[in-house]
Parts: sequence; C-alpha cells; structure tokens
Amino acid sequence: MATKKQIIIPIVILAAGVAAMAGLSSMKKPPEEKAEVDNTPIVSVSDISVAPMKLEVASHGMVTPKYETQLIAQVNGEIVELSDTFVRGGFVKKDQLLARIDPSDYQAALIDAQASMATARAALEKEVAQGKVAEREWKQITDTSPTELSLRKPQLAQELARVKAAQAAILRAERNLERTEIRAPYDAMIDNRSIGLGSFVTVGKDIGHVLATATAEVRLPVADNQLEFLANKGVNAKVNLVGVYAGKATQWSATIKRSEGVVDNKSRMGYLVAELNDPYQLKAAKSTSNSPLRFGSYVNAKIIGNNITQATLVPRHLVVSGKVAILDNDSKLHYVDIDIVRQQGSHVIVANGLANGDRLITSALDYPVDGMKLALASDETQLEEKDAEAESSETQMANNKESGE
Repeated sequence: MATKKQIIIPIVILAAGVAAMAGLSSMKKPPEEKAEVDNTPIVSVSDISVAPMKLEVASHGMVTPKYETQLIAQVNGEIVELSDTFVRGGFVKKDQLLARIDPSDYQAALIDAQASMATARAALEKEVAQGKVAEREWKQITDTSPTELSLRKPQLAQELARVKAAQAAILRAERNLERTEIRAPYDAMIDNRSIGLGSFVTVGKDIGHVLATATAEVRLPVADNQLEFLANKGVNAKVNLVGVYAGKATQWSATIKRSEGVVDNKSRMGYLVAELNDPYQLKAAKSTSNSPLRFGSYVNAKIIGNNITQATLVPRHLVVSGKVAILDNDSKLHYVDIDIVRQQGSHVIVANGLANGDRLITSALDYPVDGMKLALASDETQLEEKDAEAESSETQMANNKESGE
C-alpha cells in the first residue's frame, strides 16, 4: 500500500513541470508574419509609334561622265598651237580650240582644188556653147537626124563630171583644213593630253581624252528582290548620293534614268543608272554653296522607294513566327500577328498588326503564356518606393511615441 509521501511527490513534480512549461510558453515570441511574395513576372516595354514611311534601297557606286571622247588626229602635220586650257583638269566650252595642226599644206590643197573647179567650169561653159552651135547647124539640115555625138552630148557629160569631181575635191580640201583645228566636241573637262607644241602627228594619233561635264552617271547595283520596293522598278526614282568632299560628308540629289536590263554574271546584281546634271556646278549661280561631285568619287546611294501609309520599325529578334508580344491594357501578355513588309538591318518594317500606343514587350520571358499577368519594371519601382515611405512613416511614429513616454 502506497504511503502518503509517495503520492504527494509525483503530484509536486507534475505541478512544477506544468508551471515551467507555462513560464517557458509565456517567454516564447510569436512567429513573425511573412509578407506575401508577388511572383508576377516583370517586363520592360517600348511604346509603338505608327506613321507614314518611305522605303529606301541602299546601294553604292562610282561617279563617271555620261560621255567621254578620245580625241584622234584626222590629218598629218605639226602641232603649231595649243590652248592654255588644254591641260589635265582644264574646263573647256563646246567648239573651243584645243590645238592646231599646221594648215599650210591643206590651205594650198584647197586653193588647188578651187583652181581645178574654175578650169572645169570654164570647160563646161565652152562645151555648152559648142553644143548649141552644133544643134543650130543640124537644124539647117532637114533630111538627116542628128546623133548624140554630133550634138556633143557625150563631151558635155564629160565636162559636167569634171565639175563634180572638182566640187568633191574642194569639199575634201575644206574638210581637211577644218580638221587641222582640234576643237572640244562639248563642254568638257580635260582628262589627259598626249601631244606637245611642235610634235608631229599622223592620222589616228591619240591627242587627248575629254570628259563631258553636262551630266554625271552612277551605276548602282541592286539585288533583284529589292526592286519590289521601288516604283516602276526604280526608273525615275529619286536618289540621295552621299560622299566626301574636302573632308566633309556631302549629299547630292540624282535621278534614276534607266535600268541596264541585265544581271551581272559575277555579282548576280542588276544595275540602275542614276544621272546628275552639272556635277561640277559650272552653270550654277555663284551664290549657291553646292559642292561639286567629282568624277571618280565613290558614293553611297539611297534610292527612294514606295510609300507606306502606316508603318513602324520593330527589332527583328522580337518577332517569333510572324508574331510579337504586347502588354494590353489589363497588364496581360497578348500575341498579335503582324504584316512584315521588309527587313531593314536589325529591324523589320511592320505595316499591319500594330497601332499607336501599343506596348511592345522588349524583355525575355522564361515561360510566356498568352493571357498571363505581367508587371512593368516601373510599377515595381513605384511599389518599392511606397513600401519604403510606409516603413519610414511607421518608424517615425514609433520614435515619437517613445519620446512621449
């Protein structure tokens, strides 16, 4: 049978344990409440701006004259006169005298031809008179018909032929005399001169090379798939030429005048030919500040193409299967189909599918799903600022309360 002591001791120990547990429980701090975590993906966007756009096709080329001429001697002789402007880089007007070949022999040949003409005309007139006399004499004879020979018609034809030959000799002598003067065939710039004063030239001798200054040409290579962006396949399109003059980037305006109509067998490119009037600004007013476009210059070209009424540029890497991701008014992901007109460098030109004010998502998403909720980076920043302001306000209130106590 248990004693009284044996019964009381366990009860005391149990009561002490309960009291200790109660004390420890009162000392335990309640768990802190954790803030709710927002796992909404944060994205960055770019506002879409739609506006009329003019397409351009880029190209390049070398500036050349539309016409160039190799001057060749057409008669033999010594060079007795040279123009001061007949030097490399000199500018000359149409029909301006460049050089003169000794004309003495050709002047003498012209005089000789003129003398032969005078002799032939005198002989012709004499033969005409003799023919008339013969015709009157035969009219007095009634029983016989005159022959061609008796009327001296063969002799008349012979003298007439001699007159024509003399005329031809005069024309030849005059032409040879004219050829002793080497004149510019058009307004030109001298590219080179191959003769000197006192040198002797023969028929076919190279005298010099001239470049027409009225019009410059630029052959512009264009890929076949770029022609669809040009009205009338580029003919009559405006071209902006960009080059360097006197160390500064300069721009000139030209016009596509024709297509060469063939594809180069090496580059597989077609060629459009642009023309520019008065490239050296020789006829321009002195008040204008346009820079000359020199032959041999290398220029980049932008051919003005078709107009698009509404278009925008979109980075090419944002387009996936003909769609782009936008952030709608409810801050949700939405994919839209777009109509791509052409690729332009790292961008594509979009004609349909996007409107002014659309927000194009420019950041990458790990697992994008159409309709998923998104947040903007600017929204996150604003939320953090509000939290910081609230925390600062609570801290201030606590400090004021402690100081009051």
